[in-house]
Amino acid sequence: MIKNIFFTFFLAIITLSGQAQAFMRPTKAATRWVENTFRQLNDTQKIAQLMVVRAHSNLGHAHEQSVTALIQQYNIGALCFFQGGPIRQALLTNYYQSIAKTPLMICIDAEWGLGMRLDSVSNFPKQLLVGATNSSRLAYQLGNAVGQQCKKMGIHVNYAPVVDVNNNRNNPVINDRSFGENKIKVAQLGIAYMRGLQKAGIMACAKHFPGHGDVAVDSHYDLPIINKTSAQLDSLELYPFKKMIAAGVGSMMTAHLYIPALDTTANRASSLSPKITTQLLQEQLHFKGLVVTDGLEMKGVTNYFPNGEAAVQALIAGNDMLCVPMDVPLAITKTLEAINAGKISWNTIDKKVKKVLLAKYHLLHQVPPHVDTTHLLAQLNAATESLHNKMASRALTLIQLQTPTIHPITAQKRIAYVSIGADGITWLGNQLQQNHQAHLFAFANKNTLGKQLMDDTYTTFNTDIGDTLAARQLLQTLQYQSYDCIVVGLHNYSRRPANNFGLSSGSVWLLQQLSTKQNVITCFFGNPYAIQNTCEATNLVACYEDNKSTQLAFYNWLQGTSKAKGKLPVSVCPKWPYGTGTTP
Repeated sequence: MIKNIFFTFFLAIITLSGQAQAFMRPTKAATRWVENTFRQLNDTQKIAQLMVVRAHSNLGHAHEQSVTALIQQYNIGALCFFQGGPIRQALLTNYYQSIAKTPLMICIDAEWGLGMRLDSVSNFPKQLLVGATNSSRLAYQLGNAVGQQCKKMGIHVNYAPVVDVNNNRNNPVINDRSFGENKIKVAQLGIAYMRGLQKAGIMACAKHFPGHGDVAVDSHYDLPIINKTSAQLDSLELYPFKKMIAAGVGSMMTAHLYIPALDTTANRASSLSPKITTQLLQEQLHFKGLVVTDGLEMKGVTNYFPNGEAAVQALIAGNDMLCVPMDVPLAITKTLEAINAGKISWNTIDKKVKKVLLAKYHLLHQVPPHVDTTHLLAQLNAATESLHNKMASRALTLIQLQTPTIHPITAQKRIAYVSIGADGITWLGNQLQQNHQAHLFAFANKNTLGKQLMDDTYTTFNTDIGDTLAARQLLQTLQYQSYDCIVVGLHNYSRRPANNFGLSSGSVWLLQQLSTKQNVITCFFGNPYAIQNTCEATNLVACYEDNKSTQLAFYNWLQGTSKAKGKLPVSVCPKWPYGTGTTP
């Protein structure tokens, strides 16, 4: 209790000190730099300062040359790095900064750390697992650790955290990227993550305003529609964003959503709507930080505003920065045409440019201008494993234990481990076999893509003979033996709900047959929404992700050396709603 009180006080001190607001503070030195830098820009360069250009470190020389050309010819304002490698990206960052007339703002979309984008960098947990921990302290530590990674890579802005309330289990694009379905917890954890990130000197970005959680369409492919009243949106979707604004988040990302209650203009995404971006976000909610669009390459906008028109409409709507427009020269040309036509004024453009430059001034003083590649990879991975282990242990959720006599497992018990869908030998299976002489069985469903690589310690049932037939043979084999405890692990299934998370019919049938038996403990190593396939399970654990950290957390609980402290961040079955979780 004393630690919790101290941590709450610590977070309050951060807010009162103005740390979260520091990125937009108009000090004398900042104002002088902004004005001097602004005077050196011509009209084309002013517009280019509002562009965030896509950059990769794994697409080769031609891509690098195209980015170089945009920097040299137009003096673009920012880069957003995507896939690649840490050393290659660091070297490119140093090069791109060296040729930029105006220092570049370096951005990334790294919700669960740089491992989300860069090879050889380990992942931190996704936000749904963080939601299961219900720990603001751990969310803060995660944000700060990700912030330290960004700082070492010369990154100024991380487009995180997601503060969408995932209240639609069929959401194809947010889902496990959300902290959960409870608006209060989403806000609390989002603020903690943001404070950790910004304490490290990295600007956070709350997304996707005004709330992308209740959709069943991916805005990367089309424009989702949210048919809710203004009152409903205000009471739920907007709640975390309002709290993030009050807590001092540095930037906000606008979503590509069609919300008739807020703007009835046909096919106009919220990111392109003055009523939503200017009137609601900036005037009614008093957000003063940077406003950036979601990716303007996404078909949620390009299907209806092609050929650079989306960029123009986004600026008119009130966004300060345009994230990855499809064609930067065309976007600049279209913006100049819109200014000449009186659709947007130079005064408005100038204010946006100075706002971006003000943020740059402070960010450039937080993040070293040159990336040092000495021991870089080791530094990026230094904090990952220990924090991931801590969070996985805290998140592990015991949903139901109808047969308490099978837990913990002991040397006297006869154990079997059944992996469903794993594409190789699991860490958990190895531990159970080595330390408990468990018999190991593997059901190779279609997710393995023919890569099932099991050694002689596993009895493998491969679906080459037919998915259902293989499942029936495995069940029959288990029934001929007398086990005190059968541990069933569901592995390697899709994060997305489409096609029932990619689960084969044989996998679901086998899961349902095994999970209802009294001597079986079933663990879902992945998206907990998939638990809907076995709502009658007798003994059930949610681990949220499939990696060594979550398998270690489950193994420690199986042995009785740790407690299950997690709570479901989302409802998975009618009898197992949000907040379910017990701690034997």
